[in-house]
Amino acid sequence: MGIVPLAKALELAQEYDLDLVEVAANARPPVCKLMDYGKFKYESAMKAREARKNQAHTVIKEMKLRPKIDPHDYDTKKGHVVRFLKQGDKVKITIMFRGREQSRPELGYRLLQRLAEDVQDLGFVESNPKQDGRNMIMVLGPHKKKTEAMAEARQAQEARKAEAKANPGRSQNAADAEAPAEAPAEEPAEA
Repeated sequence: MGIVPLAKALELAQEYDLDLVEVAANARPPVCKLMDYGKFKYESAMKAREARKNQAHTVIKEMKLRPKIDPHDYDTKKGHVVRFLKQGDKVKITIMFRGREQSRPELGYRLLQRLAEDVQDLGFVESNPKQDGRNMIMVLGPHKKKTEAMAEARQAQEARKAEAKANPGRSQNAADAEAPAEAPAEEPAEA
């Protein structure tokens, strides 16, 4: 409608049985709209809720290791680190030294470097390994942001739901039954 005096704008609002809502107070002149104020409040609340829902808070997960960790334990801990990085979380890796292990910090340093190399496709070294008393600490940051990881997880979940709707009679157990059986184990060699 263009620039209208306040009295005329209020008159128009009464005529159409609407409210005069100030949308941009800082503009010169201030921008107002004729609309239902209750609907405006509801829509702005829904936008704020959606923005909060998509907002991600940074979480730092912690993984503790020992310098003389067993290979299987290392693989398990590495799997946890991979999962955290895929979820978009930062990971603080702590190597705990005890007793005489404190005189060999290079063992911890090598272990941290190995872990960083193993997960370099998912994350990067945010802070290099440094000795902190009896512990050595390194922080890994994800390549993906938390919001991207959340969106991917949501899409994967929706795809699974769509698949379940498309094949309602087919359960996971039925899919497992149709999967090819594993090859028989080789016979043990004679000693």
